[in-house]
Amino acid sequence: MAPKRKRNPNGAGTITKRADGRYQAAVYVLQPDGTRARKFAYGKTWDECDRKRHELLARDRNGIPTPTRSAKLSEWLPYWLEQVVRPRRKLSTYDKYESHVRLYLVPLLGSKRLESLGVADVRRFLTAVEKRTTPATAKESHRVLRTALSAACREELITRNVAKLVEPPRPRSRELSPWSLDETLTFLAAARTDPLYAAFVLAIAMGLRRGEIVGLRWENIDLENRVLAVQGQTQRRRGVLYDDDPKGRRRRVVPLPAMCVAPLRWHRMRQAAARERAGAAWQESGYVFTTRTGRPVEPRNLYRSFTRVAENAGLRVIRLHDARHGCATLLTAAGVAPRVVMEILGHSQISITMDVYTHVVQDTQREAISHMDRLLRRRR
Repeated sequence: MAPKRKRNPNGAGTITKRADGRYQAAVYVLQPDGTRARKFAYGKTWDECDRKRHELLARDRNGIPTPTRSAKLSEWLPYWLEQVVRPRRKLSTYDKYESHVRLYLVPLLGSKRLESLGVADVRRFLTAVEKRTTPATAKESHRVLRTALSAACREELITRNVAKLVEPPRPRSRELSPWSLDETLTFLAAARTDPLYAAFVLAIAMGLRRGEIVGLRWENIDLENRVLAVQGQTQRRRGVLYDDDPKGRRRRVVPLPAMCVAPLRWHRMRQAAARERAGAAWQESGYVFTTRTGRPVEPRNLYRSFTRVAENAGLRVIRLHDARHGCATLLTAAGVAPRVVMEILGHSQISITMDVYTHVVQDTQREAISHMDRLLRRRR
């Protein structure tokens, strides 16, 4: 007679023999929504079934959800946002992902189960989003879906990421139209008396992003050695100003152009005078660009001042970010290597820098061909 097996302790599941001769294990496991439910596993022998029971218990101990049925996207996506994205990504990234989940993914794909989602479903989804909005929005929704399904693969909820099998839409690239050198000089001359003149110089000469300018602190600037450290940025999200890492979390230390030193020194003296006038109302924050009471400047107000100066100078209005493209164009035209331009501007990928580089090279090629025209005409 076979020896009687010991009873499993509480919480370790049970194994029973079915009427058809197979064995069945039952274990309470974690679900994607945080609840617990009973999961069944089957085997031809008691040992095979017991091995599966241990696998389920190991997943549960490690906090890995094991759905008793394939979760719907409307169940998985909120879980992914709260448990995966929110703890690890920046607030701006979370907000962007959440808006795509709420506006497009759940309404159009929410009823689909993870395991049954197919390539055709993803393709139809992208077509619907592109018709409703733009190719760029559809491409971004595709990226969010692909990222969410990759997380589901890592948690072993699905075996493949069907979003990777579907080519995303190809939006038309935005035509870069930064100011020419003459337009840039005209703007700097017109902005010389503006309280944010030093900020505009940093945007044009160093290509700093708006959030990086607003989040700049005096401790990040060494005027004597002409060095500037980009350590963070200031953004407004959900009605609150908050400090965050730079885009792509790419902190960098770059040389400070000589033309930036005098405006920054002038700005520091002006800020000291504002501190004296404010008296007890001054809120010391350490920011370079502040209001009359020491609080950080609103990112939106920086852009408003930028456009106001441009309009008063009779210049075409461009985005403040286009000044960053203008910086990249001038650096590239001056012969600076793309990799160096990438480090100065804090690009996450060399391909972004190469887009500007290609634009400048085409202009250089056009100039070279014009020289050939003159030479060949002279020979005839």
